[in-house]
Amino acid sequence: MTPAARPAALVPPPAPKPAPKPAGPSAASQSLIDYYARVQNDLLVRGLLRTDGGGPDTVFTDTMLIRNFEQIALAEEYERGAGLKPSSGSPSAVKKWTKPIRMTVEFGKGVAQDQIPQDTARVSAYAARLSRVTGHPIQMVDRGANFHVLFMSEDDRAQIAPRVQQLVPDVNPSALSLFDNLPRSIHCLVIAFSDTPDGYDYGQAIAIIRSEHPELLRRSCIHEEIAQGLGLGNDDPRARPSIFNDDDEFALLTTHDEMLLKILYDPRLRPGMTREQARPVVVEQAAALAQ
Repeated sequence: MTPAARPAALVPPPAPKPAPKPAGPSAASQSLIDYYARVQNDLLVRGLLRTDGGGPDTVFTDTMLIRNFEQIALAEEYERGAGLKPSSGSPSAVKKWTKPIRMTVEFGKGVAQDQIPQDTARVSAYAARLSRVTGHPIQMVDRGANFHVLFMSEDDRAQIAPRVQQLVPDVNPSALSLFDNLPRSIHCLVIAFSDTPDGYDYGQAIAIIRSEHPELLRRSCIHEEIAQGLGLGNDDPRARPSIFNDDDEFALLTTHDEMLLKILYDPRLRPGMTREQARPVVVEQAAALAQ
């Protein structure tokens, strides 16, 4: 009798290959990580990047609030359509959103994975705060956004300009060229676009935040650029306590800055109003807020 054949031994399938580890930042990106870490440390050592919002040393009056509003909301930091060319300082007009703001965040492929949930949560919480402060509808969305917050690394640089042009096809070439050779002195920036040619009624905004920043500098960028994208487009050295001041004394939006936003989003202030047209409302609001 022929013996029964023995069953073939079961050969276990080969173990799956481990997923390739991320390559990590390039030398250029790592250089920026090291540089911005030194910048943040230097500012902190000098007592800057305050997160307390001010105190007895930063008392301000309604007159100061009026002056700061007119310098920050009714002037331009850069010439319109001229890239990073500083403004001549000539008076501008009220710039703000009248349509609801639908905000979203995007992350370049070079952004560290552990930053993504953290930064997403921070933008979401800040958007909710700004909506409460201004009374203007601001919500986070997954699609149909008109305010894009892009976290990008140096290794994502080549993708920034094409993405901006995809979002705003008729973007001014001068504005677009900013992203091809952004100097490291520009920590972050926002560009807001009007719904009408040369208008002041915002309909689209794009903020770019470098992912190489250490935690506090990234939070500072979130606060300043998104608030600037609402219409507080200038900085002034006398504004205090404020993030709209290039001295970096304060890292996060202050009570003073919230007052500027409350004034700006008074429904009586309309896009395009001049300083003279806006002043009665500004004076009235400042007197009520700075009591």
